[in-house]
Amino acid sequence: MTNPCWALVPIKGREKCKSRLAGRLGAEARLSLVRTMLGHVLERLSVAAVIDRIAVVSPERDDVPLQFEVLGDAGGGLNAALHDAQRIAVARGASGLVILPADLPLLTVADIDALVERGQRAGFALAADEEGTGTNGLYVMPATGFRFQFGPASRERHVAEAMRLGLPVEIIESGGLQFDVDSADDLIRLDDHLRSWSRRPPERGNEKPWLTERRTG
Repeated sequence: MTNPCWALVPIKGREKCKSRLAGRLGAEARLSLVRTMLGHVLERLSVAAVIDRIAVVSPERDDVPLQFEVLGDAGGGLNAALHDAQRIAVARGASGLVILPADLPLLTVADIDALVERGQRAGFALAADEEGTGTNGLYVMPATGFRFQFGPASRERHVAEAMRLGLPVEIIESGGLQFDVDSADDLIRLDDHLRSWSRRPPERGNEKPWLTERRTG
């Protein structure tokens, strides 16, 4: 296998998942939403030819499908958990890493392909959130010594880290990578997206979200 690429999908423990939606969804509904979005991200990664191995980074096993490996989160924060997961991936032969959050309900295989292909050329690629301040997708090569900078203003901090290492900055702009679900307004927009997709006739290259199939099936 040449230049193996791992995908790491971090997700919080169930008590902390999507707590900002508590005013709109009860605990069980929030958990169901989280499971469904995680399943969507993992399914898309599973069929992406550019991804060789997938692991979920989480303090819990419960909500992760059994066919996927879980790399533990010891509670030291997201960056520390990803650093530990990166170390394990590198020890098992990974030369590239994709970091994707679990709440990307419109993610497509084409999004993943673009992130990896552009990242492999530059050594670093980033997809921001819709506000342009956060990070919703990251490709790094561990050999560069890249240090994760998730948290407030992570886009700016990740770009600064890439520049510190002398890496070209590749920014990916894609609705499937930009749109995440953090608020009640996001839930409304997600429902609108899924209704629109469910009415579309099948077209070549028109990748229907897996969430739509679960919603309408």
